[in-house]
Amino acid sequence: MSKGVQALHCLRPKRGKPQSKHKLTIFAATMPHLPSPTVILLASVLKPLDDTRMFGKFGRTLSGRPDTTVHVAGRLAPPPHGAPANLHTHALLHGSRLSWARLQAQARYWALLGRLQPQLVVVHAPELLPLTLLWQALRPGRRFLYDVRENYALNIRTQQVYPAWLRGLLAGAVRALETLAARRASKVLLAERSYADELPFAQPAHTVVLENKYQPQPGEVLPAKPRQLPAPNEPLRLLYSGTISELNGVWEAIRFVQHLRTAWPLAHLTIIGTCQQPGLLERLQAAVAQAAGAVTLRGGAQLVPHAEIVAEIQRSDLGLLPYRPHPSSAHCIPTKLFEYLAHGLPLLFSPNPRWQQRVLLHEAGFAFDFAQPEYPPAAALATLSQRLYYPRGIPAEALWQSEAIKLEAVVDSIR
Repeated sequence: MSKGVQALHCLRPKRGKPQSKHKLTIFAATMPHLPSPTVILLASVLKPLDDTRMFGKFGRTLSGRPDTTVHVAGRLAPPPHGAPANLHTHALLHGSRLSWARLQAQARYWALLGRLQPQLVVVHAPELLPLTLLWQALRPGRRFLYDVRENYALNIRTQQVYPAWLRGLLAGAVRALETLAARRASKVLLAERSYADELPFAQPAHTVVLENKYQPQPGEVLPAKPRQLPAPNEPLRLLYSGTISELNGVWEAIRFVQHLRTAWPLAHLTIIGTCQQPGLLERLQAAVAQAAGAVTLRGGAQLVPHAEIVAEIQRSDLGLLPYRPHPSSAHCIPTKLFEYLAHGLPLLFSPNPRWQQRVLLHEAGFAFDFAQPEYPPAAALATLSQRLYYPRGIPAEALWQSEAIKLEAVVDSIR
């Protein structure tokens, strides 16, 4: 029995006591039931091959199992360095997200299922669910897990990406597909605890939460000492990382650094990540050019390897989470929040009770209303340099190790 399974036996529900709708449980078997050697396929279409969750967390965790080979399929990207010999990558999408290459990705996925003959498939994207269900139906006993990374139906309805007349139809179709897949999946995995309440198909005994906590890179040593910000007369490196979008507050980040420079003249903002909206990217590039050296943009139209984002986190002094209030993110924990906490990076975040609880507990930063019409005097913000951050060190709850144990137990439980 693996240590992860032993550690989770205490989570078995007691017989005779009904389970709450919102209490998530994990049923761990005493012995692994997947045949050995085992082939596991992790698949998405839009997520890059070096995706932090699919490759860095699921892939590296599962490749550590004995007699197991793991294959990761996703959007073309340079595979990370130092991958184990039994962890392989396959590009499903070679073009942009808005191209006919999306259909070719489906054909490549089906061919990969036939060639690899995996004992277990982990589906990280709803658009791969139809072929996965067909693959399972053609041979009873095939197993898959559905990893719910977003509340897709809610996002479709509220983020105004699609025409208004199409949103309801598309959201309903996605929700119906997910509901069917949840019944057929061996387990449903949730990237956010809030999804247990939001998603009607997330049944407690069939659902496991695996949060997007930080998985250190091979050989990475996390900081051990408390942090302070540089003095106002010294360079201050601010960071906005991850998906570049208006909802994620990219304009607020630029506004904030420009205001801060009136009292902290050497403050500089680095924006690093991918922008999936060509119109927004064009406006952003123009704004960076007019920012008089206050802002640097890295990435944009191009995918940025996660190792480069981590390196930028390590070089930065203050992380920004200037998210705009929105139903799609109000109850979620951004991946970058775990990344900043794991690296001891002081941070400012938009007011959010869920985020505030984690940040203030570790004295890691402060809430700041990036949307307020008038910012407080920049000189008042300079007092941030007088604070001591992470006085008790890096919070263990920010690290993936606890979730890795749960993932191992899920795989061990599959019959």
